[in-house]
Amino acid sequence: MMQLTNINVIRDVLTRHGFHFSKAKGQNFLTQSWVPQRIAEEAGVDTDCGVLEVGPGMGPLTQQLCLRAGRVVAVEVDKKLQPVIAETLGEHQNLEVIFDDVLKQDIAALVEDRFPGLRKKACANLPYYITSDILAALLEAKCFETVTVMVQKEVAQRICAKPGTEAYGAFTVFCQYHAEPEILFDVPAGCFIPQPKVTSAVLHLTVRKEPVCPIRDEKLFFRVVRASFAARRKTLVNGLMSAFGHPGKEVLTDCITSCGLPANVRGETLSIQQFAALSDAIGSKLG
Repeated sequence: MMQLTNINVIRDVLTRHGFHFSKAKGQNFLTQSWVPQRIAEEAGVDTDCGVLEVGPGMGPLTQQLCLRAGRVVAVEVDKKLQPVIAETLGEHQNLEVIFDDVLKQDIAALVEDRFPGLRKKACANLPYYITSDILAALLEAKCFETVTVMVQKEVAQRICAKPGTEAYGAFTVFCQYHAEPEILFDVPAGCFIPQPKVTSAVLHLTVRKEPVCPIRDEKLFFRVVRASFAARRKTLVNGLMSAFGHPGKEVLTDCITSCGLPANVRGETLSIQQFAALSDAIGSKLG
């Protein structure tokens, strides 16, 4: 089995195949074996699992997933890695690699087709530039038990933030609506080649089987959330006015106070439950 985090092996394989790191694709390869091992372990992967991996790169995490899972499907956008992956991961019979953009895939259909009878998990070392889009797609697919991803530490902290804190935002609400997030451990910049300028963190999201609270209209709920954070220095009612206008400031203020909130409350202080109550109240006024 190839030592895919050994820096000499990495350089040898990449040189042999004429591969160069793409800054545009956010490519940073792991050089410490403990990182992919711990991700696979703490993701709870075993032979009863089917795992979708996004962005395998050279395959150090893929390798660890294949050693544990019943089946692994890895989606890699960079087709220049095809001969590299053929060499580094070719021995694993339980692996399928799809060279495509994961955001162009019907993730739920792919997972259902490839992992019948298996517990479905997602794992990824996500590129910083597209973290939110891929994580949103994985959660919106609503087909995984858990999603375990390595992201920029600041992003992980934002996803786990509490109402009223500086890090709390619309993406926090989105992620916590779909899952219960937990930061597992940090990964220093020195664990990668080339080294990023920031610390990474591994984030484990346990997907909710039931909604965190009753919500009548999910689209309206997220519209309210986005409006509430669009201008953080504005009061909630002014943020809502910018997004809705109709039914007017007075009616929107009534919606806010009917939820037991002060008329001058700011959106970044609301919990998911309070956003749900507010979106239901606005929905009733919009008819």
